[in-house]
Amino acid sequence: MVDDLPTRMVYAGHRWRITDTPTRMRESVWAAPREHQHGLYGWRFQATDEEGHAVVFDVCEADDGWHVHHMWD
Repeated sequence: MVDDLPTRMVYAGHRWRITDTPTRMRESVWAAPREHQHGLYGWRFQATDEEGHAVVFDVCEADDGWHVHHMWD
């Protein structure tokens, strides 16, 4: 995170650089039981790996850290 925005991450053994403007997603978009939604938020962004492969990620923050919720090629 830089200035509260995601800029890079490591996922599935690859380094990813965020290559668009991240969209913040709030509790209402996550399909999780209400008791697990307290404080849950996330981001949707396009990221590109070191080989130039770009995908879109939905990531969410939970009590134990950040998780990839979904990704699209």
